[in-house]
Amino acid sequence: MILFAWLYASEGAPIGFIWWALPVLLRDAGLETPAITSLTALLVLPWIGKFLWAPLVDTLRTARIGFRQWILGAQTLMGVALLPLLWIDPADHLRWWMLFLLLHGFAAATQDVAIDALAINSVPPSERGSVNGAMLAGKLIGRSLFGGGSLLVAGAFGLPGLFLCVIAFVWLCMTAMLFIREPAMTPPHDGAFAEFRRHLVLAFRQRATWLGIAFALTSAAGFEAAGALAGPYFIDRSIPLETIGRFFGLVVVVATVGGGLLGGKLSDRFGRVPSVAAFLVGFVLVITTAGLMDQRMFATEPSTTAILTLFGLMYFFYGLFIAASYALFMDLTNPRIGGTQFSTFMAATNGCESWSAAVGGRIVGEAGRYGMAFIILSLVSLLSLPILLAIARVRARRVNAD
Repeated sequence: MILFAWLYASEGAPIGFIWWALPVLLRDAGLETPAITSLTALLVLPWIGKFLWAPLVDTLRTARIGFRQWILGAQTLMGVALLPLLWIDPADHLRWWMLFLLLHGFAAATQDVAIDALAINSVPPSERGSVNGAMLAGKLIGRSLFGGGSLLVAGAFGLPGLFLCVIAFVWLCMTAMLFIREPAMTPPHDGAFAEFRRHLVLAFRQRATWLGIAFALTSAAGFEAAGALAGPYFIDRSIPLETIGRFFGLVVVVATVGGGLLGGKLSDRFGRVPSVAAFLVGFVLVITTAGLMDQRMFATEPSTTAILTLFGLMYFFYGLFIAASYALFMDLTNPRIGGTQFSTFMAATNGCESWSAAVGGRIVGEAGRYGMAFIILSLVSLLSLPILLAIARVRARRVNAD
C-alpha cells in the first residue's frame, strides 16, 4: 500500500502541476488567457488517449524488460523533458514550452498505464480495494503538493526553482522501484502481439467489459457535475475566496483521502458491488440534498456552513466510491491486457467527467439554478445502478462456471 501510494504520488504531481499551477504561473508571466487555455487543452490529450499506446506496455515485456522498466523509463523522460524549461522564457518561446510539456505529459500518461498494469498483475484481488484507497491518497497528495504547493515554491524561487522541485520529486519516486518485485509473466503461446490480440478480442466480446464501460460513463455523473460547478456555486452564494481556498486546499483533500482509505477496506471486506452501490447512493443523497436546498425546498436559507458541510460529505463519499469502483474495474480487467483494458475504463471515467460537467453547466445557464443541475445529474448516477446489478450477475455466472 505504501509503495503504490508513493507511485501514485508521482502520477498526481504532473497533473497538479499542469492543470492547477501552470495556468496561474503562465498568466503571472504575462501570457494571455487564450494562449494558456490552448496550452492546457493540448496537454490533457496524453491522458485522454493513453489507451491507444497502452498495448505497447502490455506486449513489450520480456524477462529483462517489464513494468518496472516502463515506469523507470517514463519517469526518467518526465524529468528530462522539463530540464530545457529551466532556461526557456515562456513569454517568448511558448511553442517550445508546448513541445516539452507535451513530451512530459506523454511520459506521465505512459507511467500511469504501467503503474496500473503493475497493480493489476501484482495485487491480490482481495486487497485491491485497500490498495486503490492508498493510491488515491498518494495521487491527491501529489496533486496538492504540486498544485497549490508549487505556487509557493515559484513565488520564492521562480519557475526554475519550481521545475527543479518537480524533477527532483519525480526522480526520487524512481527509488520505489527498488522495493517492487516484477510480477511473473506467463510466456505467450504464439508470440506476444498475437497473444495480446487474442486476449483483447476476447475481452471486448465479453458483456462485462461493455457493462464496465457503460458504468464508468454514467455512475459518477452527479459528483462530476457538482464538483465542476462547486467553485462558481460558492462564489454565487457569496462565500469568501479565502474560505473557498481553505475548503479546496484542506477539506477536500482530507475528506477524499479519508473516504478512499476507508472505502477500499470496506469493499475488500463486504464485497465490491455492494460497497460501490452503497457509496454511490451516499453521494447521490448528499448532492440531492444540496440541490433541494438550493431550490429553496427547505424553510431556512442555506448558510455557508451548511453548504460546505454538504460538499465536504460529498467528497468523502466520492473517496469511498472511487476506491471501491476502481477496484471493481481492476476485477473486470484481464491481467494479460491490464494496461489497455484498465486504461479504457479510465478513459470512460474521463468521458463521464467531460459530458456531465458540460451538461451541468448548460442546465445552470438555461435554468439559472444550480440545484436543478445537481438533482438531474444525480438521477443519472442512480440510473447506473441497474448496470452495476448486471455486472454483479455476470461476475456471479463467471464464478459459478469456474
